[in-house]
Amino acid sequence: MIFETRGSGQHRPGASSPGGSLNRRSLLQGAGALGAAGSLAALSGCAGAAARPVDELAFWHLLSGPDGVTMGEMLDGYMATEGAASVQQTVLAWGAPYYTKLAMASAGGRAPDLAVMHAARVPGYAPGGLLDEWDLDLFAEFGVHQEDFPELIWDKMVVDGALTAIALDSHPFVLYYNTEIAEAAGVLGSDGLLMPTDTPEDFRALALELGANAPSGYGLSFGYLGDGSNQWRMFSTYYAQLGGTIELPVGEKMVYQEELVVEAAEWILSLIDGEVGNPGHDGGTAISEFATGGSGAFYGGVWESGNYRNQGVPFDMTMIPGVFGEPVAYADSHSFVLPHQSSPDPERRRGVHAAVAYLLQNSIQWAAAGHIPAYSPVLEDPAYGELVPQSHYADAVDHLIYDPPAWFSGSGSDFHTYFGNDMQNVWARRVDPLEGWNAFVERINALLLKTPPM
Repeated sequence: MIFETRGSGQHRPGASSPGGSLNRRSLLQGAGALGAAGSLAALSGCAGAAARPVDELAFWHLLSGPDGVTMGEMLDGYMATEGAASVQQTVLAWGAPYYTKLAMASAGGRAPDLAVMHAARVPGYAPGGLLDEWDLDLFAEFGVHQEDFPELIWDKMVVDGALTAIALDSHPFVLYYNTEIAEAAGVLGSDGLLMPTDTPEDFRALALELGANAPSGYGLSFGYLGDGSNQWRMFSTYYAQLGGTIELPVGEKMVYQEELVVEAAEWILSLIDGEVGNPGHDGGTAISEFATGGSGAFYGGVWESGNYRNQGVPFDMTMIPGVFGEPVAYADSHSFVLPHQSSPDPERRRGVHAAVAYLLQNSIQWAAAGHIPAYSPVLEDPAYGELVPQSHYADAVDHLIYDPPAWFSGSGSDFHTYFGNDMQNVWARRVDPLEGWNAFVERINALLLKTPPM
């Protein structure tokens, strides 16, 4: 589904890869897992860059709901500035359809001037010549510099030495807690925040105290049924806390630490054991349980904060406690990318840099949705410190863990889907952790043997 809002549209000439030219035929042949065949129709109404004035920019993104509204308001602010270009937004369905259509537009020479991608998806696109490099010198003219980004986020913006993404935010996996239930349980500190825990035993004890004071009897809500991405967020968080790493070398086999896989899985099972948390929640029931005041805490993405605020839930948020070490947590970032154009117009590219610089510098508006701005001057602004609960988990920018880079990993990817397909049997206690994990690894090893479609 495509929604047109104010702005302008563009697509780009064909992209090329190190191995030769990339065209629609070759992309369709290589991208069966991405469902590329159905995306040509979505591109038929898009005009090329040469058909539009240079002060009109085409912007594709996957931001809908409150995020889409906020982005529209931010773009209105930019377009009200002197000399600003007009920006036309094209909003496409989230997930594989969006990424397929973006790739098809690039291959077909009809790419937009600007697009949003999740940072973890960029490594699958940049090496294939589908994305152009940002000009850091040009950004400097608009007041944006490398030192304005946290190191972990900057590292995700650079692929093979090229600045191919500009992160707008990070959106980590976090812990929500009901402040009324937490107060009744006696687990709030003198500052009114959830007491820190740094061991599995202490965290479980805290969760049990929350459950003893919650109507449902559960201290934690976590939805996993039918949701591979949410399963991966939880697993990735605790596996990384344990020191686990994953490598996905093309043409080889997945590299990981088996003993840490089992330890992370067993810990998660202990949190959905029918005592600490409900053992059979999907995303909706977990959200509902916390939203109605039924449970003491909730594992989820920062994007749920607006929903809970609108429902009047008495809640606060915190980084997921580092019970196995550093409080690292799964995250991804909405990032701006330059879809490849063979002969980009310098003035149009300058306008894109100006627009993105404005969005970064005014991203405190974006923070209202719960996302952590990637542009450090906004985080350091006293106005951000006044945002609650956003400022209570802002330190997560120093503890983010992204997906291992591969053409099939990242938000909404087959990597997440396959993980859920095989590991859901583990959480449901139908198979042991290693059996589920090995089935997942077998699928990933098969993907590693395939030629990346991009």
